[in-house]
Amino acid sequence: MTLGEKIKEYRKRSGLSQEELAEKLFVSRQAITKWENDRGIPDVNNLQCIANLFDVSVDSLINTQESTTTIVIKENIDIAIYQKGGKFRSKYDAVVKDKYPNAKVIYPLIRRKKLNLVQEFIDFIVQPGVLQVADSFNDLSSYYLVELTNRQILVQITKTIIEGKELNHKFEGKKCIIDGSIFKKAIYTI
Repeated sequence: MTLGEKIKEYRKRSGLSQEELAEKLFVSRQAITKWENDRGIPDVNNLQCIANLFDVSVDSLINTQESTTTIVIKENIDIAIYQKGGKFRSKYDAVVKDKYPNAKVIYPLIRRKKLNLVQEFIDFIVQPGVLQVADSFNDLSSYYLVELTNRQILVQITKTIIEGKELNHKFEGKKCIIDGSIFKKAIYTI
């Protein structure tokens, strides 16, 4: 995604017109049009103002490698106050349902690291599956795919934090690669 496409996307998500964004940045509407169409780029001061306005980093604005996710929620939790039982197979199930009560459906996910070619070779030589096991001990989080009306959220829950990231690409089918991990839907839903 280009810088112009990102500016346009953030502007639209914020419900701002080009004119309203121009007023907030103290530039002309034509400047916004030029930036969004990639016919010009904002100077450093305007980049900082845009990043502050949309609560993103300057690096995320100018980085051309496309991220598959955008953080939409990150908050502290106390897993001890949640109860498992009934439809909830774990306390983590109860947390995700509590934080997303209006979800159409919530899929628990099974996560494993996507190994690169060198890691696959080492894994095969040492003992098949050992790198996956080591990675699973390194990340004891629970993961969920939350489907809302018009978007999907990848949710990671630890004992102390819940973090939700909006997926930029739809998770279709039973498994999907997201940010270097392979996620597979569990056999039950919440």
